[in-house]
Amino acid sequence: MVLDDASAEFHDFFERHYAELARFAHLLTGETDGADDLAADALIALWQRWDRLRQAEYPLAYARGVVANLARSRIRSAVRERRRIALFWSRGAEPLDGPDVAAVVDVRTALARLPFRKRTCVVLRHAFDLSEKDTALALGISVGTVKSQTSKGMAELERMLGTTGAAGELLAGRRNR
Repeated sequence: MVLDDASAEFHDFFERHYAELARFAHLLTGETDGADDLAADALIALWQRWDRLRQAEYPLAYARGVVANLARSRIRSAVRERRRIALFWSRGAEPLDGPDVAAVVDVRTALARLPFRKRTCVVLRHAFDLSEKDTALALGISVGTVKSQTSKGMAELERMLGTTGAAGELLAGRRNR
């Protein structure tokens, strides 16, 4: 099979960035299988616009923005579904036993409790080690918003976890490996 230049470029983009986009989706949603679907859906959306995007200065930033938007939609849809189920299901949720891998599970649980924009900024800045500028570019917001949302998000994580600095280290994968 012979690929034209655009197809070859997209294939190369896919190979280089699919795993990162899936990891990003996983950290945003907490869903392993859903993360692969989100990354694939984002790449399909990119492929449909590849003729324009291949000329863009930062196609990866655009891809991250698409993943973030798809994750937001998936989370909102899940929340709506849970509310519908709660209306018809009288039995309360069963309490969970303690986490099996305490630190990682605690950070993921705390991340899930953050508002979406703060969570996205924290994940891009600390788990993906993006600069403030690259994070702003990916999310289509200002650098100042990235700074404030990341700062507030980290403060909330540290308050929830009762630690100082450990949340950023766990997100970046520097502990408990």
